[in-house]
Amino acid sequence: MTSPTTTTDLADAATPAAGPRLACRGLAGGRGSSAVFRDVDLTVGAGEVLALLGPNGAGKSTLLLTLAGLLRAHSGDIAVDGEPLRPGRATAANRAGIVLVPDNRALFTSLTVEENLRVAAARSGPKPRSMLETFPDLEKRWRVPAGALSGGEQQMLALARALVQRPRVLLVDELSMGLAPLIVESLFAAISRIASGHGCAVVIVEQHVGLALKAADHAAVLNRGRIVLRDRAAELAAHPDRLEGAYLGTPPQPDHTPEQA
Repeated sequence: MTSPTTTTDLADAATPAAGPRLACRGLAGGRGSSAVFRDVDLTVGAGEVLALLGPNGAGKSTLLLTLAGLLRAHSGDIAVDGEPLRPGRATAANRAGIVLVPDNRALFTSLTVEENLRVAAARSGPKPRSMLETFPDLEKRWRVPAGALSGGEQQMLALARALVQRPRVLLVDELSMGLAPLIVESLFAAISRIASGHGCAVVIVEQHVGLALKAADHAAVLNRGRIVLRDRAAELAAHPDRLEGAYLGTPPQPDHTPEQA
């Protein structure tokens, strides 16, 4: 009899090769021929959270869509565990372990919580019910259609649906959109547990800067299509003037992020 998949099993299965779990170098892209971002260099290690910050319209969501293979990069390279990805191939990106939680959650609203998870689950991945360890509030809603869930419950389900796909890289777009503050805090705490417990690299785009920095290990600010600031999240939380300058376009000070060396 096969034993249920545990969080430890997932972390073991996601043991990375030497080097960053996710890396992009010189990445440029946009919608169609118009460049929205350019010259983006980012690395995220297994078990780490990177907060991707910046003003509205900076290109953050477009960058996530490009990393997920839903938009074709104009130039540059993307690699997972050192293995390069073919640009603009969502199937290849997903096969490499990149999973996107979009800002609209993209749930099957007529299907129950259980059915949404079963549809998404990888053959060798965790069992749908194992997601209740991370999101126990979903148990009482197990057979309720996703469309009848609250906004917070829908976001929990969207994250759980991503996890049953055994992500090596989890991309989360606007986690807090439309949610009450207490729900947002619990979801950010879950993001931290997901990264450490499941061994995946997490990139989260978020407007709620304070909570994002609290949950993240590192942060980067994208403004006018370019990364203008990178550093440890705790360092930026302690020096909000640097963040303000990056948002307003003030020339950045040198970053201190060791992984960018």
